[in-house]
Amino acid sequence: MTIEWRYTTRRDLGVLSLAGYLGAEATDRFTGAIGWALARGTGPVILDLTGLLGWSAGGQIAVAQAARRLAGSGRRLELAAIPADGSLVPDATSPPVPVHCDLAAALAAHGAHGTGGRRTTDGRPAPRAPEAPALT
Repeated sequence: MTIEWRYTTRRDLGVLSLAGYLGAEATDRFTGAIGWALARGTGPVILDLTGLLGWSAGGQIAVAQAARRLAGSGRRLELAAIPADGSLVPDATSPPVPVHCDLAAALAAHGAHGTGGRRTTDGRPAPRAPEAPALT
């Protein structure tokens, strides 16, 4: 099993939503999603894990590496709705990673409201619909 992802831009932040299982076989896809977020947004990146079924130790390491990569670009990674099967335990080389109980709390911490500028993985604006676009 691998992950699907969707990146949404909001004023001065981005939301990277994951679904599936973040295991060793999904880390390359996750790293690519982080690259997408770096290239197309500004400010912190909220990693929305609401749709994540779980993550392996390798997946947790990939998240810690993403936090370092974003910090190297002057941005911060924040987590929303971590899986119940564990939490990210950063080591001494990792930047602080704020953890929010859910996406709404993460957005509220930034004063962000509304749907923002949803984008598909090819960068085109997502069609407006009552439901969120399918994860990619």
